[in-house]
Amino acid sequence: QVQLVESGGGLVQAGGSLRLSCAASGRSFSNYGMGWFRQAPGKEREFVAAISWSSGNTYHAGSVKGRFTISRDNAKNTVYLQMNSLKPEDTAVYYCAASSRGPYYAINYHRTGTYDYWGQGTQVTVSS
Repeated sequence: QVQLVESGGGLVQAGGSLRLSCAASGRSFSNYGMGWFRQAPGKEREFVAAISWSSGNTYHAGSVKGRFTISRDNAKNTVYLQMNSLKPEDTAVYYCAASSRGPYYAINYHRTGTYDYWGQGTQVTVSS
């Protein structure tokens, strides 16, 4: 069992930066692939970024590539999402998720169904 708690969201002007954190409790955090997703009002939850258990592989959605960076610190049981050059269209609730599905995760990291555990979300609002 893994519990995930996101923090770091807030209101920021376009062009600004935020750093989201996701603290995990439970055993074997380092064995989980981790992901960030977001959901804007009236839209489906969409993939933002993912990172393998060893941090050897990172993946970013095309819409955030070059602006957002996912990272993790297994010693602190925490995964981060550094968000720079924020745009109004980045406004959404951001969710952290954990997957224990090994090889399946490596191919399907962008699918919500790949993840076993989800946080409660943190609101990010970017004003124009």
